[in-house]
Amino acid sequence: MKQNYTVRHGALEGVEVFLAVARRRNFRRAAADLGVTPSAVSQAVRALEARLGAALFVRTTRSVGLTEAGQRFLDRAGPAFEEIVAAGEAARDVGQRPTGLLRLSVPRAVVPLILEPMIASFCRAYPEIELEIAASDEMVDLATGGFDAGIRLGQFIAPDMIAVRLTPAFSFVVVGSPDYLDRHGRPERVEDLRHHACLRLRRSNGAIAPWSFVDGNGTIEATVSGPLIAHDYPTLLGAALQGVGLAQIPRPVAEGPIAAGKLRPVLEGISATTPGVFLYHPGKRQILPKLRAFIDHLKSAV
Repeated sequence: MKQNYTVRHGALEGVEVFLAVARRRNFRRAAADLGVTPSAVSQAVRALEARLGAALFVRTTRSVGLTEAGQRFLDRAGPAFEEIVAAGEAARDVGQRPTGLLRLSVPRAVVPLILEPMIASFCRAYPEIELEIAASDEMVDLATGGFDAGIRLGQFIAPDMIAVRLTPAFSFVVVGSPDYLDRHGRPERVEDLRHHACLRLRRSNGAIAPWSFVDGNGTIEATVSGPLIAHDYPTLLGAALQGVGLAQIPRPVAEGPIAAGKLRPVLEGISATTPGVFLYHPGKRQILPKLRAFIDHLKSAV
């Protein structure tokens, strides 16, 4: 049997007119409330009654009353129509001013570096926005995951996304604790990494990320080995601080421990770079005010 794939029209046609007449018990007054002619009100009600297959009003020359079918329709349609109106007002509210739930997918390493310094000021500036931060290093689909935006390294953002730069380009630096380097020595070349404990990152697609270095205008990808595989940079950083081995991590993540003398960079002359950190979103339609407010606030803070 052939199915009907056409879109149903007119399910709500005439309902608002019916409710106006039922409230006023008068066609002329209902027409005035709606800003239309009494004739238009009568036609809309007759069309609704024809579609429902039941008379909704008892009409006399002096009064208008509800039939039993009309009363039942009023009891169910009245609250439902009010909910539809309220839903429209709520959607319009979100579309016109910064309000509602703002969900972001963010790598764990980005939270302390970029978000923590501005979360308090953003929440104070926009008290009607609920900010939800899902800290995960997995690449998620924003639409299916119900996220308004994500934050990622530039090379991992799909080309059909709108990307907003948050940081300059930076390098990936190989670091080790002073204790580890005292025990195992400093690697001077990529080949020396074969004799070191290298802490590795497993990407969200399941692959273990090679260590990348620059060689003139080209790139070297080194397959390394070691005692630990982690799914995020903060775990690698913590292990490197404990002297477990060497880790290749974004320079901003390691900057604090390097400055404090807790980690030492090696192989700096051939460090690979990344385009930087970006906020990204689909952006095919107008950006909702809540996301626009967050982007503007974040850009002013970083």
